[in-house]
Amino acid sequence: MLPCAAGARRRGAMVALRAGKKRLLLPLCRAFARRGCQLAPEHGAERRDAAPSGVSRFCPPRKSCCDWIGPPDKYSNLRPVHFHIPENESPLEQKLRKLRQETQEWNQEFWANQNLTFSKEKEAFIHSRLKTKGLALRTESGQKTTLNAEEMADFYKEFLSKNFQKHMYYNRDWYKRNFAITFCMGKVALERMWNKLKRKHTKMSS
Repeated sequence: MLPCAAGARRRGAMVALRAGKKRLLLPLCRAFARRGCQLAPEHGAERRDAAPSGVSRFCPPRKSCCDWIGPPDKYSNLRPVHFHIPENESPLEQKLRKLRQETQEWNQEFWANQNLTFSKEKEAFIHSRLKTKGLALRTESGQKTTLNAEEMADFYKEFLSKNFQKHMYYNRDWYKRNFAITFCMGKVALERMWNKLKRKHTKMSS
């Protein structure tokens, strides 16, 4: 669903948001995986017939002891993170993991639906303009008839204007969720540090 050059400039805000989410998942995963974060292979590991409303069905190895980042979902373009659940997971660590999982599912649903809406409205716009011009959907050679950059810019501008409030609410909720995750990450880090100091003190006492 890559737009033309002119349209891409007008969709800069949407692209930046998606890129921001992708950049955030990796450092979060690395920070809290016990043995780092594994990147899943791009092919042969994910079922591409996943429902638009669900997270990618990629499954890491059963004996894995770290977080895994799966291939990009074909509906949302987001890489899913499969979080490792350690045997001695504390209640606070569990709270953090569930918060991250819930945020990932929320992101997946939003961008899968948004991308689907964008694709459908784009096709409808192109068909409408071509019909107005009296042009067929395909040329005599069988190729799709396309509109020029200026015509498509009208669609991108209209789409952004129509979805402005939706993106505003999304940004608000995104920052709230990330603040909660970051705050919980700090608490987990302090808990781990405290537990490490207690174990060290116990060893010295014995």
